[in-house]
Amino acid sequence: MKRFKKTFNDQQVPSDHDSGVALKNAESKWGPNPMTLGGFIVALLMVLTVVFSVAFFLGDLPSDCLWTLAEARIFRLKPSKATFSEDIPQPLTAPKDKLLGGLLPSGFDETSCLSRYESPLYSKGLQHKPSSYLIFGLRRYEALHKQCGPYTELYNRTVDLIKSGEYSSDSSVCNYVVWISYSGLGNRILTLTSAFLYALLTNRILLVDPRVNLSDLFCEPFPEVSWLLPPDFPIIDQFNSFNKKSPHSYGYMVRNNVTQNSRKPSFLYLHLSHDFDVQDKLFFCDTDQTFLHNVPWLLVKSNNYYVPALFLIPSFEQELNNLFPEKETVFHFLGRYLFHPTNSVWGLITRYYQAYLAQADEKIGIQIRLFNFGAGDFRYVLNQILACTTKENLLPQVNLNEPIVNSSGKMKTVSVLMTSLSPRYFEEIRNMYWENPTVTGEIVSVFQPSNEERQQTEKLMHDRKAWAEMYLLSLTDKLVTTAWSTFGYVAHSLGGLKPWILYKFKNGRVHDPPCFRAVSLEPCYHSPPYYDCKKKTESFNSVNIVSHVRHCEDNSLGLKLFDRKGEL
Repeated sequence: MKRFKKTFNDQQVPSDHDSGVALKNAESKWGPNPMTLGGFIVALLMVLTVVFSVAFFLGDLPSDCLWTLAEARIFRLKPSKATFSEDIPQPLTAPKDKLLGGLLPSGFDETSCLSRYESPLYSKGLQHKPSSYLIFGLRRYEALHKQCGPYTELYNRTVDLIKSGEYSSDSSVCNYVVWISYSGLGNRILTLTSAFLYALLTNRILLVDPRVNLSDLFCEPFPEVSWLLPPDFPIIDQFNSFNKKSPHSYGYMVRNNVTQNSRKPSFLYLHLSHDFDVQDKLFFCDTDQTFLHNVPWLLVKSNNYYVPALFLIPSFEQELNNLFPEKETVFHFLGRYLFHPTNSVWGLITRYYQAYLAQADEKIGIQIRLFNFGAGDFRYVLNQILACTTKENLLPQVNLNEPIVNSSGKMKTVSVLMTSLSPRYFEEIRNMYWENPTVTGEIVSVFQPSNEERQQTEKLMHDRKAWAEMYLLSLTDKLVTTAWSTFGYVAHSLGGLKPWILYKFKNGRVHDPPCFRAVSLEPCYHSPPYYDCKKKTESFNSVNIVSHVRHCEDNSLGLKLFDRKGEL
């Protein structure tokens, strides 16, 4: 496997030897004339006075600032807590660990995807350390993807199997998992991550549905060869018609005993959505994985984060333990590896961050998603949000009795980033902190980037804003999310945050307590299979199979990964 060499060299600065030579030449030029030497000293003192004056007013400048100023083409606000010296635009400097501890590959053209290596300037970086085995596995996958990716000789040979309708046991062909786009953006990000992990576990190449806005939202994650399925793929026009009743569905074939035939298909459709049948659930059984192993093309459609169920497959257990010693880090690592905002989306993110979040002492995110709620429920939802944020000391209480509160010293600034399809919650909370001082003297600013009123799946600008808002939420210090929301799952998992989750809103009352703290970074698998592969019957005892899978806090039937202390 070829390793990619770093393309970023340290800046070369003048050495002490070079400075000595320059001084020696200056001495010989001026000669021993005392008057000339005195004039030189006066001039030198004047220059130093100017330099120190500038340094005093601009604050402490880094030792390499002159090189950075000379070479920087883009100036941005330095994304850190506000100080006097940071009240002015600072030049963009290279992050110390732009490869995220080896998680990301080198060798990309940086300008084509600024977010890939600039993101550590805005985020807190990875909250956990990726295992060396995961890093090795990603480099190995990248080499395989380069060998088998679109339009390579091996890809063309494997595509021919679909065209001919014949199965081949030729070991020189590659195996693929094709992700079919389905559902909202949050669901798509979670299912794409699930498909990639399955590809890692089974030595398959992940190719993604090119018919949606994927290339406008995310940069290419793999070096040199695209992850987009070519638009001339033979059966791409059938993707929309695939469902659990399709003749090419694995569940359909099991129900009709087609899998008993000696002739294996060149491709299969896997229906892993919330409405899958018992036969579709066999995908999560070891014996069925043995059958699927030899099928060159697996086409997957899902609207669920099915990663926890992969941990229930015995043949995957050891590999998953090696990849993820900390079980709650699966999406945190794979999400940061796969999903880099394109330059157009990165512009939305960085402009908003610099304008409204960069200078705050603390950044609080609040994500609101309502499911089948009417206009009459607005006040209950608002009260639940306020009850959560004040009881958990996320936001300060307001003083309704005094027009102004005197505070000694520098007042703490808090920026609240809210995301919702409706502007009403933002307007109420913004006005509350504008019209009333806080009891403890903080200055609270409230912002909401967009209010689209309704979800507009697969509309480009809507998806760009949604992706930008998920990413902005991941950059906050503390986060409140809504139960069952995949939008919120993506935000907190990318940021490595354990959010406070608002209980699912119910008509006519505020839940008590209003919210709870998540025990894991991981998203919830809403519709797990609950199937006993040995007894060949449906079962609800999946959580007893392995120690690091439990029911979700916000969905009692769902499953999620978490870490038990002392058991890793």
